[in-house]
Amino acid sequence: MAPAQNPISSQHVVVIGAGAAGLVAARELSREGHTVVVLEREKEVGGLWIYSPKAESDPLSLDPTRSIVHSSVYESLRTNLPRECMGFTDFPFVPRFDDESRDSRRYPSHMEVLAYLQDFAREFNLEEMVRFEIEVVRVEPVNGKWRVWSKTSGGVSHDEIFDAVVVCSGHYTEPNVAHIPGIKSWPGKQIHSHNYRVPGPFENEVVVVIGNFASGADISRDIAKVAKEVHIASRASEFDTYEKLPVPRNNLWIHSEIDTAYEDGSIVFKNGKVVYADSIVYCTGYKYRFTFLETNGYMNIDENRVEHLYKHGIQFVMFEIQSKWVAAVLSRRVTLPTEDKMMEDISAWYASLDAVGIPKRYTHKLGKIQSEYLNWVAEECGCPLVEHWRNQQIVRGYQRLVSHPETYRDEWDDNDLMEEAYEDFARKKLISFHPSHIL
Repeated sequence: MAPAQNPISSQHVVVIGAGAAGLVAARELSREGHTVVVLEREKEVGGLWIYSPKAESDPLSLDPTRSIVHSSVYESLRTNLPRECMGFTDFPFVPRFDDESRDSRRYPSHMEVLAYLQDFAREFNLEEMVRFEIEVVRVEPVNGKWRVWSKTSGGVSHDEIFDAVVVCSGHYTEPNVAHIPGIKSWPGKQIHSHNYRVPGPFENEVVVVIGNFASGADISRDIAKVAKEVHIASRASEFDTYEKLPVPRNNLWIHSEIDTAYEDGSIVFKNGKVVYADSIVYCTGYKYRFTFLETNGYMNIDENRVEHLYKHGIQFVMFEIQSKWVAAVLSRRVTLPTEDKMMEDISAWYASLDAVGIPKRYTHKLGKIQSEYLNWVAEECGCPLVEHWRNQQIVRGYQRLVSHPETYRDEWDDNDLMEEAYEDFARKKLISFHPSHIL
């Protein structure tokens, strides 16, 4: 699929959401010559990086009548990748030496990421495109275009017609809650990580944390600072796993999955261990849900797989490269394959996952092929390939996260890649300071 020779076409495009994906999509669409409107439900840009101490009225977020809070950020959250590889390609996420209030750490806090995104929006005048405090209620196809219904925070409704819709609304507000046999009669407290903010409510408790990847690893250690005991239930662990972890208070254990919960407050793990717990924290991820989007049955969600989705995307640089691609497709500078070819590609992807036993719920996790995929998208829209140092930082960053969860944010072994990144920024004149200030 090479860039087409068709004349450039300008489209009227709506972007839903002004987080990282929405902001860079708006920029790339505008750069390509499209007219762009961004609809954002919050009062500021930043999306999921906007921290709120408030949690939802239902701690498991299952009650459809609950008061919804869109932030999933907890107070102690820091990035789980180095800042150099997180930034957009022409706007590096580097320390701000001109502002003492900023976080200069290599793995900074959520507040620093929000500040970076707001810097990005100001640098490229993106807020001019954003309508704040607007909730998108419904989107549906109409005669080859898209009709979008929305309402203001004051309840005033609007509907508009757009040539294209770019959905950047995220998927961190609809929690996935793992099923545990017997949980309905278990008497303790239950909360999903979406509603976790600080460890204080768990002081002197025995807590079970379900899940041991990014948020599970973080939250279990955060709670262990104040709890009596913390027990992690990990699906990735062998059935007989039982290990005490080296944390400062010597009160954290990792187990295999939970087998059953009982009315007397006990939790039985598949390793045979029994724990009488006060609380369960579910760090079990989120569901894809686009309740506002009507596609006449073309797009469905099956076991957390977004059906008929041509290609995938996570991380800031992937948002950026895919946004360039979308902008080029809409302007007809790049042509998509035929519908049959795209469906063939999708079917082949599903078959490759089935062949190695990967469940549907992991369809959009690219893992080891992420670098290959990013470069494929870049070639499609005529962009530079992703830098070697960026790909390697992501790979080695995740390796450290898994192998050294206690220390990976403050101790690392990839100074060579950090040096390569800052030299790249300097060579491209993207930073105003000499790399020696960092290295």
